[in-house]
Amino acid sequence: MGLQCGIVGLPNVGKSTLFNALSSAKAEAANFPFCTIEPNVGVVTVPDKRLNILEELVNPKKVLPTVIEFVDIAGLVKGASKGEGLGNKFLANIREVDAIIHVVRCFKDDNVVHVAGSVDPVFDKEVIDTELQLRDLESIEKKILGLSKIAKSGDGEAKRHLEVLETFKTELEAGKNARSVEMSKEELEAVRDLHLLTIKPVVYAANVEEESVHDGNEYVEALRESVKDEDAELIVISASIESQIAELEDEEERAMFLDEYGLEESGLTKLIQASYSILNLITYFTAGVQEVRAWTIQKGWKAPQAAGVIHTDFEKGFIKAEVIKLNDYEHYKTELAIKEAGKMAIQGKDYVVSDGDVMHFRFNV
Repeated sequence: MGLQCGIVGLPNVGKSTLFNALSSAKAEAANFPFCTIEPNVGVVTVPDKRLNILEELVNPKKVLPTVIEFVDIAGLVKGASKGEGLGNKFLANIREVDAIIHVVRCFKDDNVVHVAGSVDPVFDKEVIDTELQLRDLESIEKKILGLSKIAKSGDGEAKRHLEVLETFKTELEAGKNARSVEMSKEELEAVRDLHLLTIKPVVYAANVEEESVHDGNEYVEALRESVKDEDAELIVISASIESQIAELEDEEERAMFLDEYGLEESGLTKLIQASYSILNLITYFTAGVQEVRAWTIQKGWKAPQAAGVIHTDFEKGFIKAEVIKLNDYEHYKTELAIKEAGKMAIQGKDYVVSDGDVMHFRFNV
């Protein structure tokens, strides 16, 4: 399943610098607003050490990691919901992504202008929140207007949907995001066609100067306090460090560079992990002499659904799944040894796939 994350934020917070560091696609980075006019899309392979383990054990012809798309979306300003700046383009682009990476400026640099005049991460966050909330409110009010007439005729479903819409309207008018509203899957059907902006999962990326990448700073703490009640992820990242890492092609050089900064992993890895977490995603693997491959699925999916990610025929004609735990693969080294030790499980349609499972599907169509 494809995963697309939109990188958003006010102008000059480090969005395009971070995007350039994360992907092979190069958005123009400059010290002025709106240097990114059209959304830029970069496809990034998802780092996963488990693939390296399987590669050593299986010695396949090729290894295929899963990928994630990052979309660098034009900067937003106050009034975007009414068309200010590049607001309409921004809001249209953000509807298409699965999750939002909200880059917030948490560094002070007199050489980089701030669109609002001073560094204030909480204010910056609230500007974007407000613009997205206003656009969502507009969408909901339009649907309420259309459904009201149908509900008055006695239509039961229209009445139920109206109740849900009114709940969202109340929350948005109170300055809250749609994702803060607790609803069942059935109730959410009332707003599914609206593609609400503030219902999307969010990862806040606090962009700090290099010396603050370990412990953050007062700006990070202020941002953390302001989002503590949200169902969101927050990571501390330095776009400057990521830019330097991106220039190193050799994996050992990157590892040495990270070690010099006392970092165990890059900001890219933290960002991807946070994105997977907020979207409730996991990875399973297929392993054979032709290829070792990673597959992304929703946590809680059963074996037939997971098989369907490879091909719809796998799901339709699912018979069983042969499942090996990665730890057992590492211990016994080969599939034959795993089978002889009784460590290969044969699972049916009700098996819930676990993160890191190595799977082989039997099917018939």
